[in-house]
Amino acid sequence: MAKLIGTVMLLWLVLMPVRASAHDAYDDSESNPLRLAAYALYPVGFALEWLVMRPIHFMVSQPKLEPVFGHVPHESPFGDYEPYQPESP
Repeated sequence: MAKLIGTVMLLWLVLMPVRASAHDAYDDSESNPLRLAAYALYPVGFALEWLVMRPIHFMVSQPKLEPVFGHVPHESPFGDYEPYQPESP
């Protein structure tokens, strides 16, 4: 009886239809070795941006320090951009 149940379960697993799907279509550009390296390097760059570069930008973009570091506010490509102005105490 155990062999029969095992055989039925094995046949069921082998013969049952399996649907394989991904959240997007795969193309050959995703197997490029440089793309694979980018998958490993991207998190490092993301962490460096948020942990190093953004705090540095925040410091040099303070209104009192802008002349020292030569920082100028950026224009927005989206139109009427108002630079951040901290509230004066």
